[in-house]
Amino acid sequence: MKQLSAFLFSILMITSCSHKKETPALVNPTKSDFLVLYYSQEGATEKIAHEIQQQLGADIEAVDVTKPYDGDFNQTIERCQKEMETGETPELKELKTNIDDYNIIFIGYPVWFGTYAPPIDALVKKYNFAGKKIIPFCTFGSGGLNTSTEALKKALPQAEILDGYGIRNARINKASQEITDFLIASHFIEGEIQELPDYSSQIRVTAHEKDIFNTACGDYPMLKATPLTFGSRNTPVGTDYLFTAENEGRDGKTVIKVKITIDKTQGGIPEFTEVIR
Repeated sequence: MKQLSAFLFSILMITSCSHKKETPALVNPTKSDFLVLYYSQEGATEKIAHEIQQQLGADIEAVDVTKPYDGDFNQTIERCQKEMETGETPELKELKTNIDDYNIIFIGYPVWFGTYAPPIDALVKKYNFAGKKIIPFCTFGSGGLNTSTEALKKALPQAEILDGYGIRNARINKASQEITDFLIASHFIEGEIQELPDYSSQIRVTAHEKDIFNTACGDYPMLKATPLTFGSRNTPVGTDYLFTAENEGRDGKTVIKVKITIDKTQGGIPEFTEVIR
């Protein structure tokens, strides 16, 4: 089995501050050090997987099912719901890659119903990931990185689940630089990153912040939320906001966190980046 030095993960993740920091990679990664496994239905997750693969020089393989989710949206939703309710998992095609040859594995997926899609459920049940370092990455309509990461921790108690990366489907064109920053911050590649401060304390929204929230989220039909409070922080290109909001969903009213960014170099339009439930 290919092993990396245990020193790779002995250094803590960088802490938040407001200046640039030179971040060295803790190893000189080769293609055989990392494996990227991913399931993608419509291509969004595949794009992220290949971006990670290219930046790391990693090995990569798609997770395929013998019976594809090739129906329309409603048929896919119905099948997914049934599988989740019954605990049934789709049958997978055998991987060509030997997982035992890798110690660090990126696992990618679209988020369905707040967690990883059923093919990834089948993957983690079928293959042995004990002792591996697992980095989740995902694409989503509104959010789900945090909930799917927690699900992976429960499904793979003998693996080490590290911090992951997630992006909205509507923002795929922003992924390349975000992935670079993520890999630098995780010490997988060398580079310089801008360390951001924490968000300010939450305060009640005014009409100005409500306008920011509604501009960013108003055209997303799955989010019916009213902002209550917000915190903010300055970035090199604009401002990030973390809103607390009351959302009207399938289970009634719930309190959620909504991240919004304003990039002055991209026109200064408020952009909804993630929901944290």
